[in-house]
Amino acid sequence: MHIFPWALAMLALFGASPALAAAPKAKAAGSETPAPETPRSPDARRVIDWIAATGDNHGLPYAIVDKQAAHVFLFDARGKALADAPVLIGIAPGDDATPGVGKKSLAEIGPAEKTTPAGRFLAKFGLAAGKQRVLWVDYATSVAMHTIPKGNPKEKRRERMLSPTIDDNRITFGCINVPIAFYNRGLRPQFLKKGGYVYVLPDTKPLEAVFPPLHVQSYRKADASS
Repeated sequence: MHIFPWALAMLALFGASPALAAAPKAKAAGSETPAPETPRSPDARRVIDWIAATGDNHGLPYAIVDKQAAHVFLFDARGKALADAPVLIGIAPGDDATPGVGKKSLAEIGPAEKTTPAGRFLAKFGLAAGKQRVLWVDYATSVAMHTIPKGNPKEKRRERMLSPTIDDNRITFGCINVPIAFYNRGLRPQFLKKGGYVYVLPDTKPLEAVFPPLHVQSYRKADASS
């Protein structure tokens, strides 16, 4: 079970600068050591290294959503880490969207269809229901990245996001909920003009099945070490 620092979640939700969530704090007078950055899983590190080595983001900002860790990492167009934060994701584990799910109303979506699909997506801002502006990760399947919506208080999404564990972070219909500060101070300024890429890591599929170029990366590392 992965556990993330309570303080990090509080800072990300209540308005700390996104940069504070992504990088160690500057050493203050009288302090011993800076606060460590949020740990990245091996899969997240592989994808980050691959993007940096190949320029797969094509000069656009990008975000990496690690579903197994219920966390998102934001980078600018040059690959500089800007912020990271806890996320809420689809209730059902799974890496594929049900065909036609994007055309269904929320009431028509079954429990097993409430997945956050894995993959590489060119994301751009646009309007959703109620004229709410969201970052569309995959418009065809109605998967967007946005802040916690005003909805059923019984879902306790805010409390789930603040929770120090990831066991309760699966609650959405498939969209990716992020903290307000992360969205307004990090994601929105980076993606608003031209959009960017969102890389959603898988729940169950092999990483190479979702991002085939990683096969080449593995071969190159093996050749370099031989």
